[in-house]
Formats: sequence, structure tokens, C-alpha cells
Amino acid sequence: MSRTAVHIFWPAFWVFLADQASKYVVVHLMGLMTKLQIDVLPPLLQFRMAWNRGVNFGLFPAEADAGRWFLIAIALVISLGVIFWMVRSRASRMACISAGLLVGGALGNVVDRVLYGAVADFLNMSCCGINNPFSFNIADIAVFAGAIGLVLFDPKSAEKKGA
Repeated sequence: MSRTAVHIFWPAFWVFLADQASKYVVVHLMGLMTKLQIDVLPPLLQFRMAWNRGVNFGLFPAEADAGRWFLIAIALVISLGVIFWMVRSRASRMACISAGLLVGGALGNVVDRVLYGAVADFLNMSCCGINNPFSFNIADIAVFAGAIGLVLFDPKSAEKKGA
């Protein structure tokens, strides 16, 4: 396995594992699916059950089964595209780690869509009298961090610097 592949694989693996394990513990073992809300560090952090059938924050909900499979296909195509991009561009270690975060998070949410028909979101953060209506999960954090990392550590800008 190439160094590029290793730098993508391990972050993706650990993000995927942490995401799926946290969902299993919180949603099933702690019973969030039936309790719907668990105070963790009130008022800053709550576990609040939300089934996301959309892209992000419930945007563009795909209620129909065809929409669910469309979102699964899009996530898989994007994940493969990012991996291909990193391998072809001989990306830096940080770009590959960022890609791994994005891919691991995307695959974690894909598994939810396959198993449940929606993504299990449960982390809810509010502060200072502002009640945040949205929940998210570890996969969402990783996708966001990976996307930011790909912007910051863009392989094309690294190639230009080295030229």
C-alpha cells in the first residue's frame, strides 16, 4: 500500500469506527432513540436524537427511498473521487489525512442511510441563551474538518509552491 493510501486509510478507518461506535453507544445502549434527549453538560451539550434524511442540517430531505439511495451514491462517488484526486496529485500528508477524515465521515453516514434510511445525529451544542435546533455526529465533524483541510492543504497549491 502506498504512503498516500496509508495516510488516507487510517484516518478514515478511525473516524468511521469512532462514528459508528458512538452512535451505537448513545442511540442504542443509552437509549436515546426512545428518550430523545439526554443532558450531558447542560446547557452546553446534550444528546438530542435527530434522524437526518437530507444532505446537511436536514437540507434537501430525501424522504423517498430513491432519494436515500441517490444520497448514498453521491457520498460514495465523492469519496472515491477524493481518494483518486489525492493519489493522482501525490498530495501532502496533511491533505491525505484531511481526505481520510472526509471519507471516513462520509462512509459513516452512508452506513446509517443503508441501515436506518437516515443519518443518526445526536450531538447538540447550545450556549449563551441560544438554543441550537440542529444535531450532528462525529462523521459530520470529520467531513467538515476534512473539507477545510483539503482547502488549506490543497495539493495543487503545494505543487505550485514546489515548482
